[in-house]
Amino acid sequence: MQALVMLLAAGGTCYLGLLAPAAAAANPGHPNALGSLPAHRRQKRDWIWNQMHIDEERNDSLPHYVGKIKSSVDRKNTEYQLRGDSAGKVFRVDKNTGDVYALERLDREKISEYHLTALVVDKDTKRNLESPSSFTIKVHDVNDNWPVFTHRVFNASVPEMSGIGTSVIQVTAVDADDPTVADHASVVYQLTKGKDSFDIRGPGLIVTMNKHLDRETQDKYEVVVEAEDAQGRRGESGTATVFITLQDVNDNFPIFTQSRYTFSVPEDIRVGSPLGSLFVEDPDEPQNRKTKYSFVQGEYRDTFTIETDPTHNEGIIKPIKPLDYERIPQYSFTIEATDPTIDLRYLGSTSPKNIARVIINITDVDEPPIFQQPFYHFQLQENQKKPLIGSVLAKDPDAAQRDIRYSIRRTSDKGQFFGITKKGDIYNDKELDREVYPWYNLTVEAKEVDPSGTPTGKESIVQVYVEVMDENDNAPEFAKPYEPKVCENAPQGKLVVQISATDKDITPRDVKFKFSLSTEDSNFTLIDNHDNTASIIVKYGYFDRERAKVHHLPVLISDNGRPSLTGTSMLHVTVCKCNEHGEFTLCEEVAAQVGISIQALVTIFLCILTITVITLLIILRRRLRKQARAHGKSVPEIHEQLVTYDEEGGGEMDTTSYDVSVLNSVRHGGAKPPRPALDARPSLYAQVQKPPRQAPGAHAPGEMAAMIGVKKDEADHDGGGPPYDTLHIYGYEGAESIAESLSSLGTDSSDSDIDYDFLNDWGPRFKMLAELYGSDPQEELVY
Repeated sequence: MQALVMLLAAGGTCYLGLLAPAAAAANPGHPNALGSLPAHRRQKRDWIWNQMHIDEERNDSLPHYVGKIKSSVDRKNTEYQLRGDSAGKVFRVDKNTGDVYALERLDREKISEYHLTALVVDKDTKRNLESPSSFTIKVHDVNDNWPVFTHRVFNASVPEMSGIGTSVIQVTAVDADDPTVADHASVVYQLTKGKDSFDIRGPGLIVTMNKHLDRETQDKYEVVVEAEDAQGRRGESGTATVFITLQDVNDNFPIFTQSRYTFSVPEDIRVGSPLGSLFVEDPDEPQNRKTKYSFVQGEYRDTFTIETDPTHNEGIIKPIKPLDYERIPQYSFTIEATDPTIDLRYLGSTSPKNIARVIINITDVDEPPIFQQPFYHFQLQENQKKPLIGSVLAKDPDAAQRDIRYSIRRTSDKGQFFGITKKGDIYNDKELDREVYPWYNLTVEAKEVDPSGTPTGKESIVQVYVEVMDENDNAPEFAKPYEPKVCENAPQGKLVVQISATDKDITPRDVKFKFSLSTEDSNFTLIDNHDNTASIIVKYGYFDRERAKVHHLPVLISDNGRPSLTGTSMLHVTVCKCNEHGEFTLCEEVAAQVGISIQALVTIFLCILTITVITLLIILRRRLRKQARAHGKSVPEIHEQLVTYDEEGGGEMDTTSYDVSVLNSVRHGGAKPPRPALDARPSLYAQVQKPPRQAPGAHAPGEMAAMIGVKKDEADHDGGGPPYDTLHIYGYEGAESIAESLSSLGTDSSDSDIDYDFLNDWGPRFKMLAELYGSDPQEELVY
């Protein structure tokens, strides 16, 4: 079948339709020649298409014949046309014969097939004689491309000492030819460089061919790969270079750079400080250098340690104990260096161990004194002085064995309670109180001196802890402040408060406190609960708050120490008012009994001084007022003064026309001598009718009341202008004040629409206002 298709393509003819018989085409309307049968009408046939083919990259001259399109419509005015993206550019058709030609050489690797549309139209009218039909022109592949690598350079890595056949990398080359055509796109790989250590297999897989690839000998390899197709086509782009790097593995042991190490260090080197380093060589990369140093043999191996520096892979020797030249002047060790993480599969003839000798010489230095103990702990009974609390001892570790002097740092004994002798004996100069300081932490210095007594500058210190032992020297007291309260109607036996005690001294587990009242003359009694607590209860019942609102109960508390001590604590019980549920409603606060500071005393003194000065001023003012009253006016002049007050006082502006003290004195029945007139003008009171005066022995307050009544009647019955001394004019008192009149004489509560009875619901503070504004209208004021 394929051969047939190729044959048709080579012939260049493709019949696209079926042609009608020539006679029918020439004489379409002529009847049948026999005349016995009816004429047959031509049946229209559809386009019948086959694919056209053309080889790529043809070397003959252009244009290249592709094939022929033909329709069953065979007329003189028939015209063939092509439609499509490549029509007229890549392909054209002979409009008369239907032959299709390629106008340029085709490349299958660019376009493998073309899609066109064939049309049969009338030359004159350009109308379609048959429906358009699509067809395909396929480009046959020719083996004209060689394999091309995706990259010209590849980078790969593989662990050193890998076994034969270990995969390294896979390279790929691509052939652009048609893979469906046999051997056109198949690729064959081969190495042109690096065959001794590597090989390539199958579809470009590079593998190792040598199991002794040592990174320390050669760490990089260059391999060249060539690719060609099955027919041997290859080009410049058919080769690629692969750079292979060997990855390091831990396959080498560390080796000491020298077989003997010697160090000299002073004996006063600090513990943990480095004194020397051991160096090794390891050809592996730093991440695979895990050297471990250890002691093989030698005395005092517990005096030193060797730490590995991970950065430089060196061993650092450090002392873990103090060194003493007088005791051991030299140390000698054998050191081993090994790598516990090495892969034993890669070991060859190299020894897994490496040994070196280490010698450490200790040099002598002048050292400070050394105390025999790291610290000292002594005990001392409180309230006592002892010539010897305890002793400390320090010695010179050097061969000179110099004398030692002791002292106590003042910063550790600020109270200067302790002292120390030349021999190191500690004593106390003052008695100690455990309740103030139970412990004393002393710092004792030991200084080295030469034969002349001069300090050499070498000194050391030690901590001395003095524990002050307790003795029973504090009486018990209340465990906490109590503020008990009791209802004034509390019944007999009512529990008021439960108290407990504490002691500033060290309280033993078997401590027993006893409670009692120092006096039984009270409405309270105490019951000892025998569990170091006591209960205060009401003795008789009912308290009188008017008599005493706070009761002070002295409570005696005794301990069972040796000797036994008794203390008195004051309990302040407040008597409160309670409701029917026994809840407190009104209690007086108990004054806090606290100490008074100097500042408070000064403040109190200033307050007392201020109150004294104010009191003296008040007394002096009263004395001056009494002297002024001695010159007051008589009773008859008071009446005139009322008129003068209304006429000339003008309310608040009046400061001279009226003397209130005179009115008060007359009201209390005291006759005063007449005062000189302040104004020379004639009194207008003479123009107003006066009530008849009583005898000189008559009672003054009655006359005053009668006068006020007469004036009130005159004002009530006067139909004209109000007189000067009426209540109408008095109501305008203070007309010249910005506060206006303060008088309420012109108001009448009976005419107000406001009901002031609600003031009764506002509580006791508004009781007086409620009585004034909400009283019975029948009540009258009494003068």
